[in-house]
Amino acid sequence: MEERKIGEIVTGIYKTGKYIGEITDVRPMHYLVKVKAVLKHPQQGDLHHPKQADVQLFHERRALAYNEQTNIPKQMVKPYYGAIPEYEDSLKQAMAALKSELELMDTPWAQKSLTMISSLEADYFPNKG
Repeated sequence: MEERKIGEIVTGIYKTGKYIGEITDVRPMHYLVKVKAVLKHPQQGDLHHPKQADVQLFHERRALAYNEQTNIPKQMVKPYYGAIPEYEDSLKQAMAALKSELELMDTPWAQKSLTMISSLEADYFPNKG
């Protein structure tokens, strides 16, 4: 596996979200990545029981924020080529894609997830008229 370098623009998968970011530190098992855009919004609910609605705590999973830094395992980091979208635009697109996917599923988990996403949208985009 090729070692990445500080300053490199990459994609990284963190929990169930996928992001574009910049490597700010190289650690033994991880890269510290500063988030620049969202490619895939995290799934809602319990990560240990994916797509299950009947769990003890159904988690609201937020996307990592703009410029938030997180450790991503090295094997989950790949080089990114191309323009980096604006963070808010990328977040809106990722939310729309997740909503579309959930609306096609007729399951209790999808319904709970859509409720969580509506709440997140109101929080992410408070001035949306």
